[in-house]
Amino acid sequence: MYMPKPAPGHLRLEKLAGSWVGEETMYPSQWDPKGGTATGRNDHKLILGGFCLQVDYEQERDGAITFRGHGIYTYDPKEDLYTLHWFDGIGSPPELFTGTFEGDVLTLGHGGPGMHACMTYDFSTPDTMKGKMEMSPDGNDWKLLFEALYERV
Repeated sequence: MYMPKPAPGHLRLEKLAGSWVGEETMYPSQWDPKGGTATGRNDHKLILGGFCLQVDYEQERDGAITFRGHGIYTYDPKEDLYTLHWFDGIGSPPELFTGTFEGDVLTLGHGGPGMHACMTYDFSTPDTMKGKMEMSPDGNDWKLLFEALYERV
């Protein structure tokens, strides 16, 4: 019986695999009027024969876990498109982000209703993941929600 193998695009998800820890700078927003710093932990695992990548995330501030999330990354070789199905512990409805790799940078976004988001992850430095998330109420006026620098552990 023939079993499919991950396409080259699936294999790019290997860049994300592993455990990552780093400092996050949170900018003032409707969820965090003062902003501040946090420690972010990401545990990324290739699953389902390398066709998907699972992420479990937690954020710690002042010694307490303040946010948790869970996601599944996939790749569609026909569309050359990455997707992230995201779920979190603050009651948000499930979110679907889509995007592409350009070199060593993965950019994913989703739009509305009511809020647009763009996440960027830069893997250009070995064992380092630079991340940022921007938010916009209308898709035009973007503000930085956070920036982070994670190291592979």
